[in-house]
Amino acid sequence: MPVFALDEELIFPHPILREPDGLLAVGGDLSTEKLLLAYRWGIFPWYHDEQPLLWWWIVPRLMVRPNEVHISHSVKAILKKQDFRVTMNQQFREVMLNCSKIDRVGQEGTWITYEMIEAYTALHKAGYAHSVEVWQADELVGGLYGVAYGNIFCGESMFAKKSNASKVAFIHLAQHLALRKFEWIDCQQDTPHLRSLGAHLIEEADYLQILKDNQYFAMKTGINHF
Repeated sequence: MPVFALDEELIFPHPILREPDGLLAVGGDLSTEKLLLAYRWGIFPWYHDEQPLLWWWIVPRLMVRPNEVHISHSVKAILKKQDFRVTMNQQFREVMLNCSKIDRVGQEGTWITYEMIEAYTALHKAGYAHSVEVWQADELVGGLYGVAYGNIFCGESMFAKKSNASKVAFIHLAQHLALRKFEWIDCQQDTPHLRSLGAHLIEEADYLQILKDNQYFAMKTGINHF
């Protein structure tokens, strides 16, 4: 199956036309409009500096409902101690920069390039991308960022400089989203860390239906209710 080459036109191929590894398209740009169209269909950019702009659609998809996030006894104890202070949308760019610097097993370099940071900062200023910051005293020790579209929050990346700081960020995010009646957190990548928080795989047909329902919700209610 061919990989589709994009230009500046505001269009993507249907996700079912992806390659077996999930690669759907190459090229285009990271404009706010293009990114919002991508997230509408569960498509996300993921590439390194030496690569062209690559767009992916991966299934089965790892997801979790905000009110079903698992909080272990050890993390409950950490939350109770209140050693961490949590804020939202206070240091979006700094969270992205920290995520770009985290060493990850089996991965060389980072997909959070300067171009990505600029694009998602613009998306944040437009009200669609959001961050959670975890502080210890005045030091930023953990956090995450992602994109809210309809009733789905698409998590992009997280970091932790102190043990459990990223879990604290994720739990606070989930509690925030549950209060605002979000249906899903889309974790994109399948990792043991996210599995431990209650995320599970959604098969292709179910994921497509979730996206269709979410598009109807976004069209009816708007998407800036984070």
